[in-house]
Amino acid sequence: MTNVLKIISPVDGRIYAERQFASEHDINYALSLSATAQAKWKQTPLEERQSICLAAVDTLLKHKRELGEELSWQMGRPIRYTSSEIDGFAERARYMIGIAEQQLSDILLSEDDQVTRYIQHKPLGIVFAIVPWNYPYLTAVNSIIPAIMAGNAVLMKPSSQTALTAERIAEAFKSAKLPEGVFQQLLLTHEATTKIVTSGKIDYVTFTGSVKGGKLIERAAAGHFIDVGLELGGKDPAYVRADVDLDFTIANITDGGFFNSGQSCCAIERIYVHEDIYRPFVDGLINQVNQYRLGNPLDPETTLGPMVRAMNANRVRKQIQQAVEKGAQTCIDTTIFGIDSEKQGMAYLAPQVLINVDHGMSIMTEETFGPVVGIMKVSSDEQAIQLMNDSAYGLTASIWTRDQEIAINIGEQLQTGTCFMNRCDYLDPALAWTGVKHSGKGCSLSGFGYQRLTRPKSFHLRVKT
Repeated sequence: MTNVLKIISPVDGRIYAERQFASEHDINYALSLSATAQAKWKQTPLEERQSICLAAVDTLLKHKRELGEELSWQMGRPIRYTSSEIDGFAERARYMIGIAEQQLSDILLSEDDQVTRYIQHKPLGIVFAIVPWNYPYLTAVNSIIPAIMAGNAVLMKPSSQTALTAERIAEAFKSAKLPEGVFQQLLLTHEATTKIVTSGKIDYVTFTGSVKGGKLIERAAAGHFIDVGLELGGKDPAYVRADVDLDFTIANITDGGFFNSGQSCCAIERIYVHEDIYRPFVDGLINQVNQYRLGNPLDPETTLGPMVRAMNANRVRKQIQQAVEKGAQTCIDTTIFGIDSEKQGMAYLAPQVLINVDHGMSIMTEETFGPVVGIMKVSSDEQAIQLMNDSAYGLTASIWTRDQEIAINIGEQLQTGTCFMNRCDYLDPALAWTGVKHSGKGCSLSGFGYQRLTRPKSFHLRVKT
């Protein structure tokens, strides 16, 4: 295997950047430096940690336009949207920085003349963050900022597709004068990644990626007595009740299904619509999807860019074809987008809407991660709940209705980490981000995120009289 990483841009297929994979010496040095740095960093006052992390956030924001363009070249999201990912990074980072004092303060249980009892939050040590390509800044911030705020050191492995994002985060921390070694980024092969997990020198692993990748990480960590946080696959459903504001619902569900070419962890991939409004909903969604402009993501007018790789687009094409062969009907004339997106080996893929689908088709049961949704008609809340839960995944689910009480009742019955009403494809940093079933384990963001990045240490102090 070559030791050179080549970032192939989905925009035009050319090599956008080249970097060296970390050598064994690089990895050993980084692990040693992390341990040394963390021993000092955990003694740093919380106010200083806050100041440094906020300064790093400000640096990224100053350069968000350049970072956005760079991100478009690396993974294909339209440039009109990419810089907003840095805004999202800042929102989550500032929230987690803001709650750090409350979440990391000692928990005083009792204090009198005889006995004092309290619990401290101690940093774990070295956090190994394995970050994906689809939202490399937004997924990184979930673990990196709270880990550093909690007194840990962080080793970040970026996706090879968006490797430059890790360099930009490292530069931001350097400009903020974060002590050397507290944050480091390494470009790693799969083999080297596994070796780090099994090295016995790290204390926690966060991974966002496929179910297959999550299983490999969990196996590698087994027997080392370290915890892992896994955000894995999704097949997130939306249920549209008959009482909705139809225009509002269509606009938001379209965005939730097709933004970033559907390459979002919590993108809507399957939609269940009450039979009373099924036809107007489908017609309205088709009309919305036809408004997309597929093309070069560096063009400010483009609203739908290429998928990250041609092989990913080919996989989605195959899933659509299999559904059609089983009786599904395509609703979008892909020729209107001006690109031969049906061609194998092409990263550009036109959006598609499928009806006449059922759960015997992979398009309704297996993760798609592309610009496609399947729509089924339902006759009741009970049927919708049954179908929404008929999945190996459980990251988010959305209910579209005017009735909050009904939304809560339905949400209580759904097997999912997050339940939305009249919203989708959004992470509120104040809420715990977690999944069930094959969508993973663990938690990030909110106060629960800090609990995963620290360990409790108890003190029971008795005065002898």
